[in-house]
Amino acid sequence: MLIPSWERIEKCVSDVRKKTDFVPELALVLGSGLGDFAESAEAVAVVNYSEIDGFPVSTVPGHKGRFFFGYVEGVKCVIMQGRVHYYEGYTMEEVVLPVRLMNALGAETLFLTNAAGGISPTFSAGDFMLINGHISSFVPSPLIGKNIDRLGVRFPDMSEVYDKNLREIIKQSASEQNIALKEGVYVQLTGPNFETPQEIKMLSMLGADAVGMSTVCEAVAAKHAGMSVCGISCISNLAAGISKTPLSHAEVSETADRVAPDFKRLISASVKKMKK
Repeated sequence: MLIPSWERIEKCVSDVRKKTDFVPELALVLGSGLGDFAESAEAVAVVNYSEIDGFPVSTVPGHKGRFFFGYVEGVKCVIMQGRVHYYEGYTMEEVVLPVRLMNALGAETLFLTNAAGGISPTFSAGDFMLINGHISSFVPSPLIGKNIDRLGVRFPDMSEVYDKNLREIIKQSASEQNIALKEGVYVQLTGPNFETPQEIKMLSMLGADAVGMSTVCEAVAAKHAGMSVCGISCISNLAAGISKTPLSHAEVSETADRVAPDFKRLISASVKKMKK
């Protein structure tokens, strides 16, 4: 597998530009249950990951594995229909290559979504959590290795990864759409196994409100590159030790599908307000 460098990113840009010259303002990563969000957008072009030489390809069911270029509420967007995960066997550098590519194509804002397990006792399956912070200590940093100076500095500040102004926009949008929105801290673990009750207890003690297998590494890479970042988790299930039933990917998908209409309304309303 190829390790991304600035030259690698430029080659990916070149492959995409053979398909479209569309320049996005905002990059949107669709998590489980949101893969068809793009179908309601105004399409300009679609580029499959497999059409980009050496690009990581999604292997998780429900992740289509393509970039959708078009307009969401008048905003020029590149939408990632299916992300790649560390547990799929990719290096962490490869996992964040899509984010770096979307930035190199022109996107200055990154809107992350995911399905997550609820740790906070105030959460129920189907809740939406605005991410106001994260814990990245359990996965390798995507910035390990030689720094790509064209993207950012060697030691980037992470005091405020999730942009305060974008969070206010999302909260206002949720209020206007009459959609309940909670806030909390997201923690990424490697997966693919779900966590043990003991691990969930530890994560709770560390201050985590939701747990998943993505997002944090993408946010770190985007912040390093100077992007404005925001994110929402769909609490698709209660975490181990809190849930009374064994965890399964089917449960995650079922909950995400059930609340998808509200999730899509919230994303659309928020994106509209983010138009510069």
